[in-house]
Amino acid sequence: MARRRETRPLNEHYGDLVRVALMEARPAGLQTKQLVAATRLSPSQVARGVRHLRDVGAAEHLTPIIWRRKDGYLFSDEPADWIEYEKQQFRLLLGRLARMITGTLDPHLARYPEDEWAQLASAQLTGVRATLAQLIK
Repeated sequence: MARRRETRPLNEHYGDLVRVALMEARPAGLQTKQLVAATRLSPSQVARGVRHLRDVGAAEHLTPIIWRRKDGYLFSDEPADWIEYEKQQFRLLLGRLARMITGTLDPHLARYPEDEWAQLASAQLTGVRATLAQLIK
């Protein structure tokens, strides 16, 4: 637990460095390699900084951090950009959920159809799956 507390200030520091670099690049974005060069952080430190921004920093500054293949990471003021990014994230979640259902839960139910936990999980995840499918339209 002590190690986790020690890393929080570092994550905040990395997040601040990444935020400043992205603000300076605005409206353009920066790929990871460019963020590494701009911040002088390692790729893993840049990733920790981005995670910190997503967890805390973006909410504090009220501008979401998004990622696009062609632009890299960026702060955008355009709601259409946010929606596009959010839909992409929901697509990824739906794909992971579908693979978990078909690869683990369905075989579980096939072998033990009366298992209460598997039935509950299946019922709940069916609703989640339908919700995610609606969100990506």
